[in-house]
Amino acid sequence: MTLFERLAEALHAETPVALVTRLDGARAGAKLLAFADETYGDLGTQGLNHAAAGEARALLAVGENAIRTFGEHGEPVGVEVRLFIAAYAPKPDMYVFGAIDFSRAMARIGKYLGYRVTVVDARPVFATKQRIPDADEVIVAWPDEFLERARVDERTAIIILTHDVKFDIPVIQVALRKNAGYVGAMGSRRTHANRVTELRAAGVSDEDLARISAPIGLDIGARTPEETAISIAAEIVALRENRRGGRLSDSTLPVHNAREPASLS
Repeated sequence: MTLFERLAEALHAETPVALVTRLDGARAGAKLLAFADETYGDLGTQGLNHAAAGEARALLAVGENAIRTFGEHGEPVGVEVRLFIAAYAPKPDMYVFGAIDFSRAMARIGKYLGYRVTVVDARPVFATKQRIPDADEVIVAWPDEFLERARVDERTAIIILTHDVKFDIPVIQVALRKNAGYVGAMGSRRTHANRVTELRAAGVSDEDLARISAPIGLDIGARTPEETAISIAAEIVALRENRRGGRLSDSTLPVHNAREPASLS
């Protein structure tokens, strides 16, 4: 199967895939397909293939295209090799439950991260586009009923800011039945402990309970809605990249994740 046949197959199946095209050097025009866990094709060197695949997957996560520059062997600096990366994937969904001040800030940050942001609240007086102008969509609905029919995949972020048990418990139960990459709920440790008690009583397993990020966000001392939105966004990125979210200066890990893909080529 040729590279373009493999690309056509992925597009037909609506499988997220990025097409990387080399723009410089003797191998200009060389191509690489990057999937979530494998690659197909060759840009010239193993190091460049590896660097390109990592960058392509990052762009797939937000559904964006870009030109990136590397060295001949994937180095961040050196003889420049430009790569055009075309990501064939819809924007990931971010569902924010609760139309409050924190939701307004979260919608703005979510858009910067490349998400399609939907804010949901059962109260018509709060769920308006005027209150949350940066959201792609503001919907009046009970959170659990909306989420039951919503599109959810491993790139989806579910952010529960309602802080009200009559909303929280039902929507968390639905969220944990889906394969969302991130499920976070606002509230103090005491609030979340009470949630856990109710969810256990409803039959939710400890394994599923461990998927909930609560209290939500990274520990950066956030106070304002904007700071809180930044802490949540940082946690989403850290979990996606399997990182703990500490200071880079305190870490010995590479600045960028290096995931060696299985190759189809």
